[in-house]
Amino acid sequence: MWVYEKKLQYPVRVSKCDPLMAKFLMEQYGGADGELAAALRYLNQRYTIPDKVVGLLTDIGTEEFGHLEMIATMIYKLTKDATPEQLKKAGLGAHYVAHDSALFYENANGVPWTASYIQAKGDPIADLYEDIAAEEKARATYQWLIDLTDDVDLQDSLKFLREREIVHSMRFREAVEILKEKRDEKIFF
Repeated sequence: MWVYEKKLQYPVRVSKCDPLMAKFLMEQYGGADGELAAALRYLNQRYTIPDKVVGLLTDIGTEEFGHLEMIATMIYKLTKDATPEQLKKAGLGAHYVAHDSALFYENANGVPWTASYIQAKGDPIADLYEDIAAEEKARATYQWLIDLTDDVDLQDSLKFLREREIVHSMRFREAVEILKEKRDEKIFF
């Protein structure tokens, strides 16, 4: 179903080792409003969404996996030269003990990812409103991450991701309107 192109959707550059920023970015890696939860939410919901908008969920869900890869790359680059002492100072000591430098789906507080983050009501309009909320929460998180770093290279990639969340929210809003029109059509027998 997918073709994997061996490059990131947008370049990821960092200008310095910054384990604390990597810790904060883990929110978008394994948090409730992060990229993994979004990708799985949308790809799961597409099975109960009308054909008119199923492609949208597939497209955005797939793109979210690309965003997940970008976040993983950021975390890796921000920690690859960090010493165990730097990781400990940044609050990543427990992560280091359990995973060394391996990525693990957890949020910025070290809480593991859980399937309870994925919402699927089965009502297309309710699910799309959930998706809009998820995109807006991710947008806000990206803005706060941008505010937390002075690394202009990292800010550039984070701004790209923030803007994609805005586009996704707009597309989901359009899908809601499409489904509302269909729902409100008078059916004649």
